Amino acid sequence: MTSLFATFSLDVLDAIALTALVVSWAATGWLAEHPPASRPSVSALMAGYRSEWLRQFVTRSPRIFDANIIDSLRQSTAFFASASMIAIGGGVALIGNVTTLEGLAHDLTIEAAGVRVELKIILVLLFLANALLKFVWAHRLFGYCAILMAAVPNDVSDRRAYPRAEQAAKINITAAKSFNRGLQSIYFALAAITWLLGPWALIVATVVTCFVLLRREFASASREVMLDR
Repeated sequence: MTSLFATFSLDVLDAIALTALVVSWAATGWLAEHPPASRPSVSALMAGYRSEWLRQFVTRSPRIFDANIIDSLRQSTAFFASASMIAIGGGVALIGNVTTLEGLAHDLTIEAAGVRVELKIILVLLFLANALLKFVWAHRLFGYCAILMAAVPNDVSDRRAYPRAEQAAKINITAAKSFNRGLQSIYFALAAITWLLGPWALIVATVVTCFVLLRREFASASREVMLDR
């Protein structure tokens, strides 16, 4: 047990860098989903447009266009889920080849001492595993949404039409949240790879990742377009 703790021990700077990464991951995700009322995020704006889409869906005939959109969304989630599984498999294979990993780490870093490479790869795998779970769940939710959309009556005067469309919209928004969380985990998995270069590289990568994500949610050109209703 003592040797296990010694293997995965962290010095102060590594601990700070790791904490900053995890806190930033949680904070950026929460802020994107719970933005200030005065400055909505792209995720919040898209949730409104998804609701509007399903309201328009009630009166659209034929509904082939909507079916194509749902199919495209499901294909996207399936693609990223497959990519995450491949990346996880590659990471597990790297952990099994410790000698090569340690040699690579020594070539990349100035100091040979520090956190074991296995722990750094495991951190990346944790983000990838979270992304995989989010993508799989999003894929399933988009499937639920498709079924609910198929249950919306074709008759606009049917009292069940708009309530069913609202149910489909809520499932669609929940699926999009899960998909966005998966993408966010992919971003931070890429940032976590820089830990191989040392704690300072991880801190810089975390800052850059936060900047990119927050800019796209709160200061992107696409957001300005969405705001123009």
